[in-house]
Amino acid sequence: MATRKPISLLKAEDNFAETWPDEPGRFTEDVIDAFLLWCVKQNSSDITIQSERPVYNEIHGTLYPATYKNIDAADMAIMLTKLYGPEAQARLASGKDLDVSYEIRPDRYTRIRFRVNITAILSKGRDGAQITMRVLPSEPPTMKDLNIEKAIQDAWAPRQGIVIITGPTGSGKTTLLAAGNRMLLERPEGCGKMLTYEAPIEYTYDTIQSPRSLVSQTEIPRHLPDFAHGVRNALRRKPEIILVGESRDRETISASIEAAQTGHAVYTTTHTLGVANTVQRMLSTYDMEEREERAIALMETLRLIVTQALVPREGGGRIGVREWMKFPDEVREKLMDMHFTKWPNEIQRMVNQYGQTMQRSAEIVFEQKLIDRRHYLLLSSSTGA
Repeated sequence: MATRKPISLLKAEDNFAETWPDEPGRFTEDVIDAFLLWCVKQNSSDITIQSERPVYNEIHGTLYPATYKNIDAADMAIMLTKLYGPEAQARLASGKDLDVSYEIRPDRYTRIRFRVNITAILSKGRDGAQITMRVLPSEPPTMKDLNIEKAIQDAWAPRQGIVIITGPTGSGKTTLLAAGNRMLLERPEGCGKMLTYEAPIEYTYDTIQSPRSLVSQTEIPRHLPDFAHGVRNALRRKPEIILVGESRDRETISASIEAAQTGHAVYTTTHTLGVANTVQRMLSTYDMEEREERAIALMETLRLIVTQALVPREGGGRIGVREWMKFPDEVREKLMDMHFTKWPNEIQRMVNQYGQTMQRSAEIVFEQKLIDRRHYLLLSSSTGA
């Protein structure tokens, strides 16, 4: 077993830089979970495992070495097999990055979960990999934790129809959806049967007390091949609520609309900016000859769109800023009385009346001195408001 050698140049006044005291001469599958648990106990938010480098913990925004020795090709092969499976290296060689969740159960009452990305890299002239492991919270946040506006909370639970959460990658869409799920579960009447299809599963609901609810979570592509299969699967299982992790292709969008038309509440995400842009982008996935028919079907089922951006908060951390719009009967009827190509401009005019623009939301947090002027101006122009 290797002797632990703290890296004194990084240690400074704290002991974060001490490497794993039980570091072996060679990693094997049976020691990896113990090592990851040690990293979590150091308050690591992210663990980075990279070929030909030590493992690093990110603690309060700073990287600290977690191993004394570099991870060589044999160690990396063991890590990849343990975290993903024996086909990991072949998939990386085919030009794909890998997203998966990983879970450790140190005892019957505790589960430590990670969101894992594995990407092929070039390291010292050879093919290698970088594994990024985000430590996930033990339970989803509440809407109050995220400071979600009351108007959004009030519109969150339609009896049937689609709720769409939008924003760029890393804007907190999954976290907002998880908080919304928690709110539904914690209602006195619960929410009945909730089915989620996610890639990967980031939040679980084991600790949420909801005797009138039953949550079933399916990971794409681990349990089913894609989101469209997930929605079709859901329709055979008599749920009240269906969560579709992402609707970016026509097949998934069509399946989500069909689920909403048959009496379900459907929650999903897209990578769009702004309420009006979301409708336009979803319809653009269809061929011209079918867009009008699909536009009517989407508008019949649409209930709420929320666009979220995460920006730096003054004093540290990040804050969510949101544009949203509700689609009650009178809005849907008015839009369906005009050609769908006119919807984006009309929706943009209606956001202030039936929701709130990103510009107004940014103005509110800027006046509260929660964000700086630069980010206020960026948000004010981000959705064309």
